[in-house]
Amino acid sequence: MIVLLAGIIVLHLAVLVLFLISTVVNSWWYFSDSNSLDIWQNCTWLDFWSCESYTTNEWLQAVQAMMVLSIIFSFLSLILFFCQLFTLQKGGRFYLTGIFQLLAGICVMSGAAIYTVQYPHIHGERYSGSYGFAYILAWIAFPLALCSGIIYVILRKRE
Repeated sequence: MIVLLAGIIVLHLAVLVLFLISTVVNSWWYFSDSNSLDIWQNCTWLDFWSCESYTTNEWLQAVQAMMVLSIIFSFLSLILFFCQLFTLQKGGRFYLTGIFQLLAGICVMSGAAIYTVQYPHIHGERYSGSYGFAYILAWIAFPLALCSGIIYVILRKRE
């Protein structure tokens, strides 16, 4: 049972780290060797990184909100798991923990999907390029978060 709990916690922490990296790192979109775009700012490499914030864009704000919500839901899910681990009755299920983790997965999927569909509108004329690794990590975190949420819903506290 300890090995199972350790595996679940490691999976959850890995998902949380993927959410954090994909939200914070400046590599959602590359449009040249020296320019990369994030969901927060546009950075250019001259002899140093020169970054500027975006102007207001509703689609980009939706992506930012979804990514931040995914981190919040996943963190709350982790805290709820530890609380339920010590307070849940024997034989009980971790429904609340699972629901929050599933919400985190849905939020990251929504944010990445909005970015996928709306990147020409978000970046304007600089949209010829390729997706960065933070974008890919967001999509990798999505199925892992769903698996983690399903495991929590199925998991039952042993007697």
